[in-house]
Amino acid sequence: MADERESLFDFPCAFPLKIMGLANTALAQEVLAVVRRHAPDFDGATMAMRASTGGKYVSLTCTINATSKAQLDTLYRELSGHPLVKIVL
Repeated sequence: MADERESLFDFPCAFPLKIMGLANTALAQEVLAVVRRHAPDFDGATMAMRASTGGKYVSLTCTINATSKAQLDTLYRELSGHPLVKIVL
């Protein structure tokens, strides 16, 4: 079963991550630090940021060069566990 899921992607590939959290000045820097820990070649200048209509939340999109399913799993786990992050898609 794991082989089937692994085969859905041809690694390496461009993989967009959408991270949402409360609007906080530290959110983008914290997310960038986590993403770079797992994808050191990620260019922070490419991170897209969008505020919610009410301004309470912010979504960040980071498109990384994913090299393996294990890399993505670890990155998702760390981002999801971060106190400033509400949702990772």
